[in-house]
Amino acid sequence: MSSSSRPLRILLVTPPLTGHLHPALALADELRGRGHTVAWAGPEPVLRPVLGPGAEIRPTGSRLFREQAVGGTAAIRTLWRDFVVPYARFTLPALRRAVGEWRPDVVLVDQHSPGGALAAHLHQVPWAGFAPSSMELGRPPGEQPELARWQEELLRGLWRRAGLPEDDYVDPRYAPGLILACTSPALLGAAVPGMPAPGADMEPLPPQCVAVGPLLTVRRENDAGFPWERLRSGRRRVLVTLGTLSASVAEDFLMRTSAALTALADRVQAIVAAPPPVLDRMPEDVLGLPRVPVLELLRRGEVDAVLCHGGMNTVCEALAHGVPLVLAPIRHDQPITADRVASLGAGVRLDFAAAGPERIGAALRAVLDEPGPARAARLMASHLAGLGGASRAADLLERWAHCAHVPG
Repeated sequence: MSSSSRPLRILLVTPPLTGHLHPALALADELRGRGHTVAWAGPEPVLRPVLGPGAEIRPTGSRLFREQAVGGTAAIRTLWRDFVVPYARFTLPALRRAVGEWRPDVVLVDQHSPGGALAAHLHQVPWAGFAPSSMELGRPPGEQPELARWQEELLRGLWRRAGLPEDDYVDPRYAPGLILACTSPALLGAAVPGMPAPGADMEPLPPQCVAVGPLLTVRRENDAGFPWERLRSGRRRVLVTLGTLSASVAEDFLMRTSAALTALADRVQAIVAAPPPVLDRMPEDVLGLPRVPVLELLRRGEVDAVLCHGGMNTVCEALAHGVPLVLAPIRHDQPITADRVASLGAGVRLDFAAAGPERIGAALRAVLDEPGPARAARLMASHLAGLGGASRAADLLERWAHCAHVPG
């Protein structure tokens, strides 16, 4: 804990989505280890299995997350129209109560939980931003101006609905004092010494945004059921995971991947995370499970390559352990992330819709057999470690809280 401030009461507001909860949990663990008190606001049935029995949760209830469009602008509009905005409206009364009753010194607000920023404003509590993905960061200049205007009008509508003065409007995605980004400047298109130059110009990060790299911690979910004894010695191992929100669109790609892996079965063991109906169609030599302890597999050095959708969490976790990637991006920020990983030499990008078994197999052979991708992934591991992770994020949050005139 910073010597310049007393222990803080910090309220975390994140969407009830695994990819947002895991990095926030890593920061919460670091903050608690420094003597701060941390609470969460969100739907307890979703948060409790991830956060563990000891976490303090201010319940908000939840809404169903409707299925998203497959890709492009439609997927972003669906995310905002059918989840981000309705979820903010639904949870705002509970968030207002949480801030008013729990009385945090600071609210840390995920960029896709604008209700947390509104509640903080209503109670005049300092709030910082949290960006576990790059969806609201690092876009090409001038990309999709109509989409940007549409998103801003949605957010202004939330602001008005909360009863906040129009003239005081602040975009809830961009906390004015501090935004913690769980990524690397290299993955956001910035030029980084010792790394290949970015393939395209990107908008600079807001000045208050700091890229701290991946935030990693021990996962609360029980991995005791993973069949570690079934990992075969003498085989290269490929981990296949397409994220928790892609199940309904991933089946066809996973079956094409299965065919590619069958052709490599004499030298590669596949570990596949997929829904049971998909697993039922996988070959017997594939180690398939509905949930896989990704971070633990990486930490134990059991994975030689990762095939994924290009989600920022999975990408950063693999690269933090020096593991190269094959990327088949589906939507949101995934195509930009996949392009950047490929330009850094740490992976190969595939066309999610069109890549057949031969192309998928060729990409896997490239990252497994050629020295370049593994070498680039190890370079990225060193770079990511230097960004500081959860420790630096906590330092920045403490320092910002002190400068924001939190009593101390």
